[in-house]
Amino acid sequence: MKARELGIPFDGTTGELNAITDVQGVEVGHATLIKGDGLLQVGQGPIRTGVTAIFPLGKQATEGVAANWFALNGVGEMTGTVFVEEYGTLFGPIMLTNTLSVGAVRDAVIRWSMSQIEDAETLFSRSLPLVAETFDGYLNDIYGFHIADEHVFAALNGAQSGAVAEGNVGGGTGMVAHFFKGGIGTSSRVVEVEAGTFTVGALVQANHGSREDLVIAGVPVGKAITDLMPEQRLPNVEGHSIVMIVATDAPFLPYQLKRIAKRAAMGLARTGSFAENSSGDIVFAFSTANRTTMDQADLGQYQFIRNEQIDPFFKATVEAVEESIVNALVSAETMTGANGITFHGLPHERVLDLLKKYNRL
Repeated sequence: MKARELGIPFDGTTGELNAITDVQGVEVGHATLIKGDGLLQVGQGPIRTGVTAIFPLGKQATEGVAANWFALNGVGEMTGTVFVEEYGTLFGPIMLTNTLSVGAVRDAVIRWSMSQIEDAETLFSRSLPLVAETFDGYLNDIYGFHIADEHVFAALNGAQSGAVAEGNVGGGTGMVAHFFKGGIGTSSRVVEVEAGTFTVGALVQANHGSREDLVIAGVPVGKAITDLMPEQRLPNVEGHSIVMIVATDAPFLPYQLKRIAKRAAMGLARTGSFAENSSGDIVFAFSTANRTTMDQADLGQYQFIRNEQIDPFFKATVEAVEESIVNALVSAETMTGANGITFHGLPHERVLDLLKKYNRL
């Protein structure tokens, strides 16, 4: 279920799938781990976690794409960003998981690449994987370190184009947004400028925000729905984080992609977040139109859309990120995890009633 299917209004025109995979070449895969119930026993569960893989050019690609990143608030981790900042290029997949599994996922991506790539130069380009995280320790036995190579391989091997599963899947399995159940969400926008027609896609791992601040389609939903909160005492942890991935088939230079990544923060703000002190609000943006290889001997060439035509892409990014976050909330279902803690799914009918009350429907 996507937010538009409920009737929630958004600006802009989506691609066919209303997903990041509307950008041709992008593939997404998930591995979801749900096991056990009851009291938390470190190392034994309950387990509510997973891994999500995003390939900019598909699993078989040997090229890198123009890329850049931005940290709105940096209490989080995204490995490989120093390399991306220096080269303006991403080689290989983007991985999303929980906070304490970043190292395991990073190492597993390298081992997976070793099994897939024979050319030494291409393999070397995969030596600094991009792995981002948010904290799922409310619902998941996060200190049990349950993510293993097999789960990372499953996400990588299972990545495909087409519709993207959302909500309680992959890296979003145990995530919480505005104290409702959160997780993975995605959306896209079609952009028409003088240079042509292009697509902007977004995918988020939503694990952020306070209840009272939640806004949907301009309506203060969080202030109205004050119940459906966990009854159990929550672990003494701070931090509400989100990872936002922005993809486009429009040709942009790395510095332009950083400008686009910054606009994702405005989509986040539309849903009521203000990037709290202890949050990790991190954005990664890439263009599938500008590609390169590590062993390129001749002159490289990047095309780019001029800055005078970039505003529609800024707007599309804001809209796609906003809708991705709401899609994560709409798709996620009520989940009970460690120590019987329950986070409720967004109550669809109550949200629609509020939108009607505020003349948004």
